[in-house]
Amino acid sequence: MRGSVDGLGSSAPLGAMLPSVFAEDDLAQRFVAGLDDVLAPLHNVLDCLDAYFSPALAPEDFVRWLAEWVGAEVDGTEEEALLRAAVAAAARLHRIRGTRRGLAEAVRLAFGVEPVITESGGAEWSARPLGPVPGERHPRLHVTLALPSPTPLDEHRLEALVSAARPAHMPYTVQVTALERN
Repeated sequence: MRGSVDGLGSSAPLGAMLPSVFAEDDLAQRFVAGLDDVLAPLHNVLDCLDAYFSPALAPEDFVRWLAEWVGAEVDGTEEEALLRAAVAAAARLHRIRGTRRGLAEAVRLAFGVEPVITESGGAEWSARPLGPVPGERHPRLHVTLALPSPTPLDEHRLEALVSAARPAHMPYTVQVTALERN
């Protein structure tokens, strides 16, 4: 958390801003020097404010808050590197949300593993009207994720993530399996 930093000098010392009648007053200078110690971390944060909005540079606790702010698909248990990547990709993921690519990217960012996605949909173009409808008649979506050491919590996390990132009308199933070792 932000707080006082020992030895941090103020970027705008108040003693130099006092009227000239207080420039030589020892009590006034010591009083405002105490205020400088309190205000220095605030000035430091404001001087570096742009870095706080960069997921690569911001302190980890601020990145967690930023994840909530931008709607990143995180649950609070991610490693720091995955958290920063999810926050950095949040805006791009919102643009492709509900697509196969968007779902795959959201799962990859949350687990660090590429999922296997099977679906019933399809896309096709025809110059003639009333052509065949692509894909299967009934919608379905299945996401399989192979992890080195899966836990029941991983399946719950995957289900919550797929539920949030899938197309709204699409029924889905998820499966977490153990990664096959060669």
